[in-house]
Amino acid sequence: MIEREKQIEQFLTQNGLDQATRLMLVNDASSRRYYRLETSNKQSFILMDAPQPHENVRDFIKIDRHLIKHGYSAPRLLAINVNAGLLLLEDFGNNTFTKLLASGENEKKLYHLAVDQLIDMHSKGQAIIPPNLSQYSDQCLLNEILLFYDWYVKEMYPLAPQNVRNDYIAIWQALFSLVRTVPTTLVLRDFHVDNLLRLDSRNGISACGLLDFQDAIVGPITYDLVSLLEDARRDIDHELIIDMKRYYINAFPNLNYYDFITSWAVIAAQRHAKVIGIFTRLYRRDKKSIYLQHIPRVWHLLEQALTNRCLIDLKDWFDYHLPKDKRKVPQ
Repeated sequence: MIEREKQIEQFLTQNGLDQATRLMLVNDASSRRYYRLETSNKQSFILMDAPQPHENVRDFIKIDRHLIKHGYSAPRLLAINVNAGLLLLEDFGNNTFTKLLASGENEKKLYHLAVDQLIDMHSKGQAIIPPNLSQYSDQCLLNEILLFYDWYVKEMYPLAPQNVRNDYIAIWQALFSLVRTVPTTLVLRDFHVDNLLRLDSRNGISACGLLDFQDAIVGPITYDLVSLLEDARRDIDHELIIDMKRYYINAFPNLNYYDFITSWAVIAAQRHAKVIGIFTRLYRRDKKSIYLQHIPRVWHLLEQALTNRCLIDLKDWFDYHLPKDKRKVPQ
């Protein structure tokens, strides 16, 4: 930690910010840390501390520049030290959608702005995808759904036999093709209210500030919509979800409704299972118990997804091996 602090101080000195006040912002579930730097003349910047080997700022830089190139509001890069994993960023302020919603701002307007952002991105077709970006492959999907089994199931029911895991994998592998019944696009991966800000000095979709997109990938158009509208960390009015789905679909008249709903269901089930696994891992491995409070909500969202007919085999697996009375929060 002492060596890391020296790296940070050197980086700030090189950029004339060694006298700036440094305030740590709320950490996320990763090993990254963020600080707000305030100078004596009231200028404000964000320091991203992304220590290697767990983090790689190259991915953030690549996607950040790509989004800005296409006219979207990603924070400008003001200084970079790739080897140290340190970035100086434009400060978008405190108006995250999460904070605005908590203060009573109009929920529908904020979600409208977020969906407008996705509609605009997805309307660009393949042009919005950066060169050489990783694909959301079957192996990637498999690795993610195994987070549920290898962390949650093993935490709660460590004596489950190996064939149960094998059946779980086989059922999922038969579903992966259904994810791709819709067009592919740039998937920002963590597109939800914690990572969106309203920029009151900008208009249109430029008013939607984007954060936390370093894990972006090429994947189905449904992914970021599910991330936004089936949020693991907050309840969203069901009618609003229906309205936003309809609003998105109406923006793409050639989009097959059945294919969209099928892809949505599989992505939703996959994402919610993954998140339950991640929250369990954060608790057991990283000692971050705060995420356990969200597991009942995510189980509810997963159960909703499993009502889709295409997921009947997966629903049967859950009902047999993890019936509702076993869907508990790790203790």
